[in-house]
Amino acid sequence: MPEILGSDAFSPNEIARKVESVGVTKARLPLVPMLMLSVLAGAFIGIGALYFVVIRSDASLGFAASSVLGGVGFSLGLLLVIVAGAELFTGNNLLVMAWADRRITTSELLRNWGVVLVGNCLGAVGFALLVYLSGHTALNDGAVGEKYVSIALAKCQLPFWTAFTKGVLCNVLVCLAVWMATAGRTVVDKAVAVVFPISAFVAAGFEHSVANLYLFPVALLVQASGAGGATGTVTWTGIVGNLTAVILGNVVGGGVLVGLVYHFVYQRFPLFDPRD
Repeated sequence: MPEILGSDAFSPNEIARKVESVGVTKARLPLVPMLMLSVLAGAFIGIGALYFVVIRSDASLGFAASSVLGGVGFSLGLLLVIVAGAELFTGNNLLVMAWADRRITTSELLRNWGVVLVGNCLGAVGFALLVYLSGHTALNDGAVGEKYVSIALAKCQLPFWTAFTKGVLCNVLVCLAVWMATAGRTVVDKAVAVVFPISAFVAAGFEHSVANLYLFPVALLVQASGAGGATGTVTWTGIVGNLTAVILGNVVGGGVLVGLVYHFVYQRFPLFDPRD
């Protein structure tokens, strides 16, 4: 029963146990549901990225306003994943907690990450194609399409270690958002937990691999149509380089700096909690 006074959120110890138990379930999902839920997650993150680009394409907004508002809009993607239910690669980096406690095997961990990443890619790319065919990129007199291309170009030009570090920082905040959302008991709790860390990583310009799997295809389609300006060319070499660095960074940020750290603190040395 919720407390009348004080917080009714789950404690950190309880969150750690829930994340680990959910990790076991996720790792052992049958292939078809796992893949289908992964496709949904790719599309959901695409929805958040779409919202972000529309906001950022408004030149009348200042840098800080467009960055923060764009981040709030992007938060919709993770909220859909958490509340509606889907399998997201970056959030599933927390499965390392169950792996570190030997409740799932290395092969189960890698199977989940591999299948989910492929499904996220299919969902993000499929959604990107539908969005492009809808005429979305022509909004604001073509400014939306131009923004997709400029964002993709900037990502392609990032040095490897810069993209890697941005990926690390991004998934620290994403997995903290998932961690805090796990503490919530209502949709409102989860929304509040998600919005602040997600909007922070977006406003800071960090790199999310699944979001990039949506942004790059849209930019390529806009570029192929001859729109999007002539400031440069989005290349496959740049895309592969970015995704490689960002995926590795996401794994380190979410799996090591959040998952393994919290496993060490709360599972190896569980802290006293009067509610436990």
